[in-house]
Amino acid sequence: MRVTRLALTNFRSYKELELEFNPGPTTFIGNNGSGKTNIAESLIYLAYLSSHRVSTNQPLLALGSDQAIIRAEIERDHRTLKVDLEINASKANRARLNSNPVKSQREILGALQIVYFSPEDLDLVRGEPTDRRNFLDKLLITQSPRLAGVISDYDRVVRQRNTLLKTRAPQNALEPWTEQLIRFGAELSAERVKLVDDLNPFVAEHYRNLNEVKPASISYKSSTEGLTADVEENVKILSERAAEVLKQEMDRGASLIGPHRDDLHLQLGDFPAKGYASHGESWSMAIALRIGSYTLLKSEGADPVLILDDIFAELDNQRRQQLTAVTLLAEQTIITTAVESDLPPELLSAKFYVSPGSVSQKRGSDE
Repeated sequence: MRVTRLALTNFRSYKELELEFNPGPTTFIGNNGSGKTNIAESLIYLAYLSSHRVSTNQPLLALGSDQAIIRAEIERDHRTLKVDLEINASKANRARLNSNPVKSQREILGALQIVYFSPEDLDLVRGEPTDRRNFLDKLLITQSPRLAGVISDYDRVVRQRNTLLKTRAPQNALEPWTEQLIRFGAELSAERVKLVDDLNPFVAEHYRNLNEVKPASISYKSSTEGLTADVEENVKILSERAAEVLKQEMDRGASLIGPHRDDLHLQLGDFPAKGYASHGESWSMAIALRIGSYTLLKSEGADPVLILDDIFAELDNQRRQQLTAVTLLAEQTIITTAVESDLPPELLSAKFYVSPGSVSQKRGSDE
């Protein structure tokens, strides 16, 4: 899989931008704030229908605009897909696939599969459970785009149920929402449990390849004991637990069971990574999670685009070498960097120089 063409209109700092890509690595070089990450972000948004930097659409739109457009041509399985996404500030996004409008923007999920690295990846180790849940859910969507609907439906149910709990709604008003929370929650939990089980050996292997001494492992930490990759078993367990905690939920005004309260547990040797890992070990774990994700997808027959966003400056030579090695497995890698010399020569075969609002294959006179 690779992106052959990308066009942006009113996206972040770009009023108009058109780029063509060749296979292999393509590197965007520019000072901090020049707009190179905006290019990576547009592809991430196209793959997940969300940004890795902001939670709302407004910051994605050029100043004074109420709409941005991302257009991409993607080559995969010996055919070309054309994906158009219209991002709106105050109404639902709209999308087209091969010039045909789709009913929901979610129908374009899966057209572009990516695995991305960014400086924010340290939050996977040091951050809050929501960072790790988001990591798992994005990987699930990459594996199986239909799960975006399950995740969205589950989040909607939790919000509505919490609203009812806060307003002390009667139990009969809660029941249909509790049933939905259990049904969607059982499926999402099962998918996460299976994913973590599948991902664990890849993470352990890649962490070991960084010459780290302590063994690394990951496991799914559920707020409800006994959940497995079996959906029906999860329904039974969550139903029993829901009955047990209902009074507490009504007292506290919040849903106390379900995958919105779960976490991905990261282990280094005998200790949890969070709170115990050194700075270097934290980066090694973050890299192992991302490269592990990539190799898991490859083992399942996928060929995602790699995006390495401003990450090389954060790493020492050994960790840079690990990232460079994985780019050799990818049909396409998109790289951003502020300092050209941070990258090994094999990643500099196709270079673009970025300055505010423009991209050129020639270095600007001010750089």
